[in-house]
Amino acid sequence: MKRILPILLLLIVVLSGFVAKESLRTIPNESFSAGELLKYKVHYGPITAAEAVIDIAPNLHRINDRPAYKATVYGKTSSSFDLFIRIRNTYQSYIDTAAILPHRSFRNIEEGSYRKRETVDFNHYTNTAEVESKKKNRDKRQTSHKIPSGAQDIVSGFYFLRTIDYDRYKPGDRFTVKGFFDEETFDMVVTYQGRETISTKAGSFRAIKLVPRMPKNKLFKGEDAITVYLSDDKNKIPVLISANMFVGAVKVDLYEHKNLKHKPALVAQK
Repeated sequence: MKRILPILLLLIVVLSGFVAKESLRTIPNESFSAGELLKYKVHYGPITAAEAVIDIAPNLHRINDRPAYKATVYGKTSSSFDLFIRIRNTYQSYIDTAAILPHRSFRNIEEGSYRKRETVDFNHYTNTAEVESKKKNRDKRQTSHKIPSGAQDIVSGFYFLRTIDYDRYKPGDRFTVKGFFDEETFDMVVTYQGRETISTKAGSFRAIKLVPRMPKNKLFKGEDAITVYLSDDKNKIPVLISANMFVGAVKVDLYEHKNLKHKPALVAQK
């Protein structure tokens, strides 16, 4: 009996640790669901340079034995802009419906003659990510990375922002989103800057204004180069994204939406 008790205690400790690792967080989500479709025009100054589509597949998928949304972002340059550089980029993420975390992400990049395909498999129980990537005329690379708890990819990060209750923030308040992108971890510090009324091709919206801090890079002009506006209603859809780049100002403007979870709260035109 004296020998059995320590063994039983050890088993309880081991099993308790195993159960803890098998659980993921739960994030309340009343903003989006399967089947949602958002379409955008990308303006470079007065020129419509590109279009983008963000959609969630109508059916749920099962990844790592958990239900997941299949969210896809597809962007392409317009025919006139193809003369300068032809872009056909696809970003895809399988997002856990309860934890709002990516289980798998996929990138297919076609920018001019540049080509890259990448698949990332996330393990949020061990906080690791397995990356398989291939660039044009190069062999496949497979790498393993340690990631922070709750790490988002680019696509799932936008959906996570839509689950936050912004009523608990004051203008100037900040929060941090942990991320993993391009084989690197990052902390995206987001500043809440209050509400504004924003006009888009899809109508006028009362909007939540967010400014994610950008690391120093050769693309965006300053840390506060990007501003994201989410509709100030139950959907919290991205209605406008503006970016100050070294080559000029870019705006991503919503022009069509379908299958929203709630009726959008448009601002009446005066």
